[in-house]
Amino acid sequence: MAQIIKPYGDTLDDGKVQLSFTLPVSNGPKALEAAREIVLAWGFSECEIVHSAAMADTFTFFVAYAKTERGVDYDLVQADVDESTHPMTMDETDEFIRKEIGRKIIVVGACTGFDAHTVGIDAIMNMKGYNHHFGLERYQMIEAHNLGAQVPNEKLIECAEKFHADAILVSQVVTQKDIHIQNLTRLIELLEAAGIRGKYICVAGGPRLSNKLAAQLGYDAGFGKGSYADDVASFIVRKMVEKADNK
Repeated sequence: MAQIIKPYGDTLDDGKVQLSFTLPVSNGPKALEAAREIVLAWGFSECEIVHSAAMADTFTFFVAYAKTERGVDYDLVQADVDESTHPMTMDETDEFIRKEIGRKIIVVGACTGFDAHTVGIDAIMNMKGYNHHFGLERYQMIEAHNLGAQVPNEKLIECAEKFHADAILVSQVVTQKDIHIQNLTRLIELLEAAGIRGKYICVAGGPRLSNKLAAQLGYDAGFGKGSYADDVASFIVRKMVEKADNK
C-alpha cells in the first residue's frame, strides 16, 4: 500500500504551504493580485498573499499561503545520499586508514573561482572544524592542505599534482546565475583534458549543492548543508579502498 505524504500546515495532510518570491513590479494592489494569480497558475489553490514589501522601485517581495492537493509516495523516494553507510568518527577514520591504506592520505581543498567565502572549506578542513566536528587537519592520518578562497581551478590542480594528492575538495557558496556549476564543471574539464581525472577523488561541497548534482557534473560525491568533515573523510577513504579493490 502506497504511503502518500503531503505538506502539513494546521492539520495532517491539509496540503498547506508557505511560499516566498520576488516579482519585477512596484508594490501595490495590482502587484498583490499578480502574485496571487502566479501562485494559482503553479497549481496551488486557496492562495492568500500575507506579506509584500518593496525591494526597490520596481521590485516587490511576497509571502504567500496556499494549498496543494499533490503528494508523493514516500516508499518510492530515493535519498540523495546512501543512508546505509554511516560516517566514521575521526578516530575510526584514522584507524581505517592505518589498516586499509597503510599511509597518510593527502587532501587539497579550496573555494575556487571568484568565490571569496571560506566558511565551507574551513569547516571541513581547519583543525577546529565546526559544531564539535574536528576538521581534516586534526586527523592523524590525513595531510590536509587548505588553499583558501578565490583559488583558480588551474592553481588547485597544480597544488594537487605538487602534493601528490589523493583527493581534491572544492567549496562553492556563491550560486548566482549558476556560476558554481560553471566553475565546478570547468575543474573537471581541466582534469580530463590533462588526462588525470582518474588520479583523484573529487568532492564538491556547498549549501546549494546535492550529491546528485555533483555526480552529474563529474564528481565522485557532493556534500551540502549539514555535512561535516566526518562525512567527507569517511567517503574519501572508503572510495580509495574501493578503487584499489577494483584495479
